[in-house]
Amino acid sequence: MEGLPGFILAGLALAGSPGPATLSLAATGAAFGSRRGLAYMIGIDVGMVLVMAITASGVTGILLALPGATPIVTALAALYFVYLAWRIATAPPLTEDGGERRKPSFTAGVLLSLINPKGYAAMAALFSGFVLIRAAPALDAASKLLVLLAVIAAVNAAWLFSGAGLTRFFRDPRTNRAINVTFAILLIASVAFALMV
Repeated sequence: MEGLPGFILAGLALAGSPGPATLSLAATGAAFGSRRGLAYMIGIDVGMVLVMAITASGVTGILLALPGATPIVTALAALYFVYLAWRIATAPPLTEDGGERRKPSFTAGVLLSLINPKGYAAMAALFSGFVLIRAAPALDAASKLLVLLAVIAAVNAAWLFSGAGLTRFFRDPRTNRAINVTFAILLIASVAFALMV
C-alpha cells in the first residue's frame, strides 16, 4: 500500500473541491442546518459508493460507448442540475422553525451523486490512476472504495457543517436571496466546468 498517501491526497483534492455535490451540501447546511441535512449527505455518500462501483466495473464506459447515449445522459443530468439550482435560488428565507421549507431527502442525495459528472470523472481518475494492492485486483478495488468512502464522508460533512455556519444569514430575506442565488450560480458553473473537462 505504498501508494496510499498519494491516493488519499488525490481523493481529498478531487472530492473536496467545489462541485455539484459539495456546493449543494453547503447550501443545504446553510438553509436547513447540519442536523436536517444529514439524510441528504448520507444519500450523497451512498450514491458515491454506487458511482465507484459503476466506475470500477466499467459499466460507465460501456454505457457512454453506445451511439447517442452521451448527449442524452448529459442533457438529463443538466436538466436536473438546473432544477436543483432553481430550487436553491428561489428558496424562501429561513424561519425559526424551518417548517415551511422542504429539506432535501436521502433519495435526492443519491440521485445527485448518480448524475454528477464530476463524480464519475474523479472516480475514473482515482481508480485507474492508482494501484494500492498489486497482486489482487478485487482487493485493490475494495480498498480504494473503502478509503474513498472515508474521504468522501469526511469532506461532505465538512461542506455541510461549513454551510451550516451561514444559517444565521438566511433569516434576513435580502441576504438569503443573495446567498441562494450565489449558490445556484456556483452550482451551474461547477456542472458546466465538469462537463467541459
